[in-house]
Amino acid sequence: MKNVNKKLFKNIQYPIAIDRGLGRLREAEDYEKHIKNLIMQVLLTGPGERINRPDFGCGVRQMVFAPNSQITANLAKLTIHQALNQWLGSIIVINEVKVIAVEEKLQINIAYTIRAIQQKRYLNVEI
Repeated sequence: MKNVNKKLFKNIQYPIAIDRGLGRLREAEDYEKHIKNLIMQVLLTGPGERINRPDFGCGVRQMVFAPNSQITANLAKLTIHQALNQWLGSIIVINEVKVIAVEEKLQINIAYTIRAIQQKRYLNVEI
């Protein structure tokens, strides 16, 4: 599967790096890992952090400072779902987002389908 992905997709590696042998931006080797990195960018970037895209991201890290309750978890769920659809809706389908408030942490579980290969994947993050 990795060989098929490498032939079909060209993606810049994140974080950005230079391929010294070729003298150009290094390409991501694994498309599925690249998509997980994109999701993490959306999750961990707060609105206003990007100069030319002030509304990019969903600001989950900022919710760490909010009182941790089911209300915060529901707000995070809605925010995450909307941000992922807005910024990554062309490459993934969001099947489900679950956010659970556990003590001082938010457990985020995202089920998504990669459009290009029609395969379902899961990402679990704890913040």
